[in-house]
Amino acid sequence: MALQEYLGAIVMEVNGQEVEIESLDVTHKTGRKLVKTMNKTGRAKGFAKGIGEYDLKVTAVIPLSGDIDWAGIEGAKISIYPLSVGGQRTSYYDCFTIDVGKKYTVDGEAKQDLSMAALREVIE
Repeated sequence: MALQEYLGAIVMEVNGQEVEIESLDVTHKTGRKLVKTMNKTGRAKGFAKGIGEYDLKVTAVIPLSGDIDWAGIEGAKISIYPLSVGGQRTSYYDCFTIDVGKKYTVDGEAKQDLSMAALREVIE
């Protein structure tokens, strides 16, 4: 059995500045909606197409100096790529912040929980 390599680093750039990310959750909503109709079968018969969305949940560590205006993030780029050369990179462009939360724990560093949205996904 051959050894396989998996995706590695996650890099977030805000105005050209790299931000340390601890975790990233991506949800792609297709925009499809169930269409319910009154019929003798008593079940839905189809769907309608809509506008897709990319919802991002980001956890970033809070730097001691050079703090970022987390609530004011607009136009950020988040990229996911393998550390080795030649792998495909996935980037989320025109990301903006919707919600900001701070998290402090006894055993860990201070963190920011960000709810963000992206306007497009590009596989490079």
